[in-house]
Amino acid sequence: MSGRTQPLRQSPAASSAATLLTQAANLRSAGGLAASVAPLTRASELDPANALIFHDLGLTFLELGQSSQAVAPLRRAIFLKPNFAEAHWRLGLALEQLGDADAALLAHQAAVQLRPGLGEARLRLAALLEAAGRRTEALGHFRRAASSARDAALRRIAEARALKLERRDADAQKALRRAIALAPNDAAALDLLGASLAEAGAFEAAAELFERSLAQSPTRVGVYYDLVRCNRVTAQSDLVERMTRARAATAPPTEALVKLNLALGKAFDDLGQYAAAMSAFDTATDLRNQLCKVDLAAFERQVDQEISRFTPGLIAEAQKLGSRDPTPVMVLGMPRSGTTLCEQILSSHPQVGAAEELPYWTRRGGLMQAAGPGAPTASFVSQAAQDYLRFIAPLAPGALRITDKMPTNFLWAGLIHLSFPKAAIIHCRRSPIDTALSIHQVFFSPKLNLPSGGEALVAYYRLYERMMDHWRRVLPPDRFIELDYETLTADPEPQIRRIVAAIGLDWHEACLHPERNNRVVRTPSKWQARQPINRGSVDRWRRYEPHLGPLAALVG
Repeated sequence: MSGRTQPLRQSPAASSAATLLTQAANLRSAGGLAASVAPLTRASELDPANALIFHDLGLTFLELGQSSQAVAPLRRAIFLKPNFAEAHWRLGLALEQLGDADAALLAHQAAVQLRPGLGEARLRLAALLEAAGRRTEALGHFRRAASSARDAALRRIAEARALKLERRDADAQKALRRAIALAPNDAAALDLLGASLAEAGAFEAAAELFERSLAQSPTRVGVYYDLVRCNRVTAQSDLVERMTRARAATAPPTEALVKLNLALGKAFDDLGQYAAAMSAFDTATDLRNQLCKVDLAAFERQVDQEISRFTPGLIAEAQKLGSRDPTPVMVLGMPRSGTTLCEQILSSHPQVGAAEELPYWTRRGGLMQAAGPGAPTASFVSQAAQDYLRFIAPLAPGALRITDKMPTNFLWAGLIHLSFPKAAIIHCRRSPIDTALSIHQVFFSPKLNLPSGGEALVAYYRLYERMMDHWRRVLPPDRFIELDYETLTADPEPQIRRIVAAIGLDWHEACLHPERNNRVVRTPSKWQARQPINRGSVDRWRRYEPHLGPLAALVG
């Protein structure tokens, strides 16, 4: 070594990397997105300290729908340049698609901390907070994105998300239409407006928007899940062919691919091709299992704790501890057991408001369990009741009764009764095998810790049955009312009269026609909620009898 300072100049490797970057950019401009991966990969090998190259490689994988391949280069870009806000944001997008909501939330938080005006990241952060039940925080971020995002269409989308969170759905639709007027090809805005219209029962208009979204962004394959739920798929439709091609072109595992397989299964079900349908549903469960692990042991511990905690003696204390306000009506049970139908029936009554699925008792029950195995204190119960009444009052102003149909509140029925001994708890029951099969065919957030099929779902169902056996033994029968789906659909009026009387209201004929209830329905049952009460879903399992696999343990 001469010891003499040399002038700075680009190394041959870096020069070659720059040439490759130009080549990749040209390929991308010419529509060769997949072809640009090779030069970007080679450039990253030649210039391994260049954060921008790794970011571009991760972004390319993300745009190709290959989220699992996007994670490593994006993390490398962040390692090389920790303040690279766009890399944090796009890592969050990849992690979302892979089902890791907690890690995605942290990535988006980092992005907005580094660049508060990065509206896309703030919007995704708000959406994740909303999904986690952190409504106040989500609303704040939606509002901030609506005021600070540089893109006008994005501001409208953020405004619409905030309005929907405030249950101002008509105003949200107006904001989304304005966003689409500004950016007619914005797939996200088209998706959101489609979803909002489907929730309001405008399925034909929703389907048109989902089709437009897919035309603009074919890699958003999860949109097919919403599209096929707008109507029955017929033999004249090309949807099965399109979805099959999309599945072959999408790299596993992603949340969107889970939804795509569920969409294919639903299409095959509509066509009466039950073996093909079950194969698609099974594939969706296998992919979901790769993305998230259901903790059955934790669920069993929760069931054990509630059984040991809520003794007959503690339940007898409810009249002394709780609020005597009869406003809450809790509709609970396994998902897909008829809870949406029950809420639709009751909220058809002019004195009943529907609050839909609220995360309140999941959070409050978690606090109770974290405090230990003993009975909750009187102050804890009193505060839980006061806070809940404040929480639900704005959701249905003026209503004498307000329904909360979070199905998994079946874990917290004891705490609910302790807090509101005058409140009705309606337990919706349905044939175990029909319930499980329906769960197997619908997308549920990993946050629910709910298995979607196989032996795990059978085990979960057995624990649920054990929990309900306990509540049946210890809760007052006039406050713990059970509603069987099969009995309800066979002879609706006696059952509906029974539950209306149980919540302490006079009879109203509107309850016999829940299909006329024009409220917004946000659950997977949005299509069924618009149909007259019928028995079309009773004994659905028989169509799948040769293909049930482990779920057959729930037959009979």
